[in-house]
Amino acid sequence: MGIEMYIGSINKNKCRSDAVQKGRPREFDTELALDKALHVFWQRGYEGTSLTDLTEAMGISRPSLYAAFGNKEELFRLALDRYAKKGPGAIHGEALAEPTARKVVEHLLHSVAMSLTDPCNPSGCLAVQGALTCSQAADSIKRELCKRRSEGEDNLRKRFERAKSEGDLGPDSDPGALARYVITVTQGMSVQASGGATRSDLLTVVDMALKAWPA
Repeated sequence: MGIEMYIGSINKNKCRSDAVQKGRPREFDTELALDKALHVFWQRGYEGTSLTDLTEAMGISRPSLYAAFGNKEELFRLALDRYAKKGPGAIHGEALAEPTARKVVEHLLHSVAMSLTDPCNPSGCLAVQGALTCSQAADSIKRELCKRRSEGEDNLRKRFERAKSEGDLGPDSDPGALARYVITVTQGMSVQASGGATRSDLLTVVDMALKAWPA
């Protein structure tokens, strides 16, 4: 075999091998792996979670983690998206669909109390706990968490503005202040839950908050 044919044969085999590698399906369920990563981040916080914690929980190697999800920060953002769309974060969207402002608040606060004390989940809220435990080294993550919480408050404000325009809230009501009040209550409930507050404790807080709601 001439040198040109020999080199050509090597190149063909290499291309064939590369195609097999690129076309090979992942040997793990990415959705399930992401759920496991979410649980670890939720339990330990962003900075408290190591790559070893993640790979052991997800049952994959570091190269597989990088290939499927990127680095730790990118994986955390994906976990946040999942938390918001399919986890407890979805509560906010469900509550906003209620027909009145008071029903929105009732739904939101009761659902948050139930979620925060669900024995199947770590205590507290991923977004709140994550921001509280972030150091300056993870400032980008802290900003991301704060941005997402601000978006939740802004969505609530817009819903209350609509309620005011429809006559559901009084003309003297302040949608922005009401939204900030409700979000502050939910964040406080999260901190309380992480400190061991029971479901009964949080539901008592919900009852008190609803008594303060404008008639």
